Amino acid sequence: MKKIGSPEKEMSFLDHLEELRWHLVRSTFAVLIVAVLAFIFKRFIFDVLIFGPSKPEFATYSIFCEISRSLGMDTFCFQEMPFKIQSRTMAGQFSAHMWTSIYAGIIVAFPYILFEFWKFISPGLKDKERKSSRGFIIIASLLFFVGVLFGYYLIAPLSINFLGNYQVSEEVINQFDLDSYISLVRTSVLACGIVFELPIIMYILTKIGLITPEILRKYRKFALIIVLILSALITPPDIVSQIIVAIPILILYEVSIYISKVVIRNQAREERRKKKEQRQ
Repeated sequence: MKKIGSPEKEMSFLDHLEELRWHLVRSTFAVLIVAVLAFIFKRFIFDVLIFGPSKPEFATYSIFCEISRSLGMDTFCFQEMPFKIQSRTMAGQFSAHMWTSIYAGIIVAFPYILFEFWKFISPGLKDKERKSSRGFIIIASLLFFVGVLFGYYLIAPLSINFLGNYQVSEEVINQFDLDSYISLVRTSVLACGIVFELPIIMYILTKIGLITPEILRKYRKFALIIVLILSALITPPDIVSQIIVAIPILILYEVSIYISKVVIRNQAREERRKKKEQRQ
């Protein structure tokens, strides 16, 4: 890899480590700035965002209620969630406040983290590779935030509704620990954000030659099984929720096949162009 601004100067291993350290420092600083803001605006973070899916008036429940009523059911129509959220440790609320602020910092600062990652690897790319990857940060960030919204407005409320209403006996009252509730929301949001990066991951793996469209098509059946298992892990154990999660993941997989095909086609075109120039 070459130093930015000094094309002729190669960087040593220690130079790489020093460069990486500063990229990590700047990324961490960005996360901390957002985390401090999230810590200050705790009322909005908790009352509106975190506890939003636990309230009957949450947008997802309202929409699903209308849909279920049009189908002659009242599945998602309710006046109150049948559970309470409690904190049973002395530092429980403060710890939840701290960690939620940090995770909020990671989510909001994700585009900047990608930018620092891009600044670190881009000097090692060729000019053509750098130009063809200009939209990397925008596309990757967009996919991540779409995944986050999908997790927040679909997976989290579906999970909370299912688990909050589930009872093995009328003798057992649902009183969930604060950390358990926040962990469910956090996992739903982050897992979907990462899963929606699938096309970007497939693009990178195709560029470095680890996968091809043929491989993706060949193992499509196995991918379907993995998707169903993944859907079962990040959703409550009911068929409807798993289908809701599985459909966009399968669409992303098919998009990944197309992206891989485009990358291979462009690489083949570039090789033909180079051979033609050599013959001339």
